[in-house]
Amino acid sequence: MNTVVPVKTRIWVLQVELRSNFDEIDAEFRHEESVALSTALPGLELAGSLVVKISSFSSADIFSKQKLSELQDVISLNNVNIVFMTCNVSPVQQKNLEKAWNVKILDRTGLILEIFSNRAATREGVLQVEMAALSYQRTRLVRAWTHLERQRGGLGFVGGPGETQIESDKRAIDLQLKNLRRQLQKVVKTRELHRKRRLKVSMPIISLIGYTNAGKSTLFNKLTNEEVLCKDMLFATLDPTVRASVLRNGLSIIVSDTVGFISDLPTELIAAFRSTLEEVLSSDLILHVRDISHPNTESHSEDVLDILQKIGLENKIPILEVWNKIDLLPENQKLQQSNVALNNRNIYPICAFSGAGLENLKTGMLDIMLANSYEDVRTISVRDGKKRAWLYRHGVVESETLIDEDYKMVIRWTEKQRSEFDLL
Repeated sequence: MNTVVPVKTRIWVLQVELRSNFDEIDAEFRHEESVALSTALPGLELAGSLVVKISSFSSADIFSKQKLSELQDVISLNNVNIVFMTCNVSPVQQKNLEKAWNVKILDRTGLILEIFSNRAATREGVLQVEMAALSYQRTRLVRAWTHLERQRGGLGFVGGPGETQIESDKRAIDLQLKNLRRQLQKVVKTRELHRKRRLKVSMPIISLIGYTNAGKSTLFNKLTNEEVLCKDMLFATLDPTVRASVLRNGLSIIVSDTVGFISDLPTELIAAFRSTLEEVLSSDLILHVRDISHPNTESHSEDVLDILQKIGLENKIPILEVWNKIDLLPENQKLQQSNVALNNRNIYPICAFSGAGLENLKTGMLDIMLANSYEDVRTISVRDGKKRAWLYRHGVVESETLIDEDYKMVIRWTEKQRSEFDLL
């Protein structure tokens, strides 16, 4: 019996750079990330990649006629099905390039949307991606086929020539977006209820943020003993995951893993995922996970902080920088400063994969939690086991002394913990 081998879709990465501001090192970093993006979807096979330097962009095709023809030969020779253009491609340019090369054109936003669509697992994630994709498609209806140029007449004796097909399509997308927003609002209300319940729980909330593939999920697994998907690929984790954990002094915490960020994250996705990203705003502490071995780690950090600013993060939430993958640093780039000097700047070098530096990070997290707490003294009756158990379960007991039939307990807790305890 013959086995049918599925034919993979072949994708070509075409990175367009202006000669006037070309920087070889930056272009190389962007190229590596673009290649990683192109292979992030299952069923795609990288046919090749090319960096093309041009003097200026053509408003119609991006390239000159000669370059357009040269690239056509390359695409045909390599049996390419999809060309991933790393630059911004207008709807008109996309339509013309698809016609000239007889392949599908994806720009950066389009490919990231495809990846998010493939990775979305929860109902909320699926709705968010659908909304982002529709918002993106609405601006690109010009690229569709000839039916968009036709007009749909009215009754023939009322008004003008009627409604163009493109206007009809836009109205259909607007109606679908309205329906999706309605569905998403219901899901978001459920998320908000869960968030409010977590806020009522006295446990501090720790959010992990960072550039995609920085190692957030690996660190999440180490902190919570979970098995969240961890792969060396972009956007391995899309839907946020929340789990409880315990620091070594018995302090219970909630750890939240978030979607990875990327440079030039499509505005449609930021808008659609706002409710998910805003989970970070209810945190007591943020761990900004950075791949410190990546040559472009500084710009990655700036991209992450820029997106946090867009969703309204304020300075009142403390942030610890977690320098992950220190084991991959070249010998000449090994950290020169001691852990103490780095910790004083709220920087914690670790290797999430091996666990190196993890205890030091937990100490730093604990210090932040304790800095936001204060000492209190409570007297608990020996018959009130529920309250005493609550105090020990949340790791807030510093000491206790049994006097007659009462426990005199020295407690260190936050205002949120005290408020919940008083409701018992």
